[in-house]
Amino acid sequence: MAEQSDLERPAVDGAAGEEFLRAAFQVLLEEAVRKGTDVAQKVCEWKEPHELRELLDLELRSHGEPAGRLLERCRDIIRYSVKTCHPRFFNQLFSGLDHHALAGRLLTETLNTSQYTYEIAPVFVLMEEVVLAKLRELVGWNSGDGIFCPGGSISNMYAMNVARFQRFPESRQQGSRALPRLVLFASEECHYSIQKGAAFLGIGTDNVVLVRADERGKMIPEELEKEIERVKSEGAVPFFVSATSGTTVLGAFDPLGPVADVCQRHGLWLHVDAAWGGSALLSRKHRQLLAGIERADSVAWNPHKMLTVGLQCSAFLLRDDSGLLQRCHGAGAAYLFQPDKFYDVMFDTGDKTVQCGRRVDCLKLWLLWKAVGSEGLEQRVDRAFACTRYLAAEMKRRDGFQLVLEPEFINLCFWFVPPSLRGQQGCTDFGPRLGKVAPAIKERMMKEGSMMVGYQPHGTRPNFFRQIVTSPAVTRADLDFFLDEIERLGCDL
Repeated sequence: MAEQSDLERPAVDGAAGEEFLRAAFQVLLEEAVRKGTDVAQKVCEWKEPHELRELLDLELRSHGEPAGRLLERCRDIIRYSVKTCHPRFFNQLFSGLDHHALAGRLLTETLNTSQYTYEIAPVFVLMEEVVLAKLRELVGWNSGDGIFCPGGSISNMYAMNVARFQRFPESRQQGSRALPRLVLFASEECHYSIQKGAAFLGIGTDNVVLVRADERGKMIPEELEKEIERVKSEGAVPFFVSATSGTTVLGAFDPLGPVADVCQRHGLWLHVDAAWGGSALLSRKHRQLLAGIERADSVAWNPHKMLTVGLQCSAFLLRDDSGLLQRCHGAGAAYLFQPDKFYDVMFDTGDKTVQCGRRVDCLKLWLLWKAVGSEGLEQRVDRAFACTRYLAAEMKRRDGFQLVLEPEFINLCFWFVPPSLRGQQGCTDFGPRLGKVAPAIKERMMKEGSMMVGYQPHGTRPNFFRQIVTSPAVTRADLDFFLDEIERLGCDL
């Protein structure tokens, strides 16, 4: 009887919940949004893992905690998290905070629906269709298909899977036993998801041919054609080429026109991984970097990177408009995709994906686009380029800064040579010693919390910094601070 009486009223206290939410939103606004974007605040408050575990008290217990304690936990979570929206966070290919996109993210979480049927996501099914069509239009297609994916890596895997199905439809039912040895091609500078995707899909990493790139990191089309001919001579079947528009480290753009010519001659699917560089399509000044992308069969594009949409927002775009995605992935689950629904079931788009539940990723981009328009997005892209050009010019004026190469995109790759190493480039140990500089400076900046920037080795090149500006909140003062701080942190190394 006690259990039945409990069912007479809700098991949640709505009034108390709303009161907690108001307080939590105030914490979010003050601690994460205001302080998180304030240059007077730290980018991060570094703690070693054992220290952080003790500070956060992550243990889950049998009894709950009062609202006041939970709010303190929210403050602690924000305090010890990296502030990726901070104007001096240059560490990743994403940064910054857009308030309209954040509102879209909050709405997405609150409405908590899945993007698989019109029945439960009517607004977002229609919205996704419009946003994807706009992205395809920027690519240069007047029709096609697509979906939002959980990251650019998954978009690249979708491309491989759809390309294989298009060439060998029997592979869906019969698997790899029905296929010859398939081989795909990508630049040696491609994203690591290409190899991961080949492993995941059963193609095999041995069947990924990494094509030589030039000194700027661009795929060499002549080398691609040589590799295709070599693979054919071995009796294998080339089926897929992934070109990159905006490589992760150097920011290189493969020559899409010549690569497309090679693919056309050999009948291969051309995919363009524009996860990083795709947003340059919004700029009339810079879209020529992707000249020829309209000839691709598929494109991956991550607006969450350069447009401050927020993680994650990753589009997989397809030129085909014949229903290839549906034929490749559809399973027709009767409990979701009933054919006798009272509305037009063509709007039940979820069977095009390998997922069942799928997060709504279109709203934040749609709301941002509504707020600033295509012109505002173009200005953001152009501003990011301007920041990079400014920094590159300033580095040439300062002692100790050495560009790895002149930036084509907004990846600014450089070494800082401390006074102790200047003039010693001819010494045999110069490279190893220079390679220790970036990690040492990175450790110092993180422990002080002053800023964040990434570094990596590249081929035979020792560690160098890769500076990225995508946040529209970054000013010239922040860029000057960046240079001054590198000098300050590295002057005694």
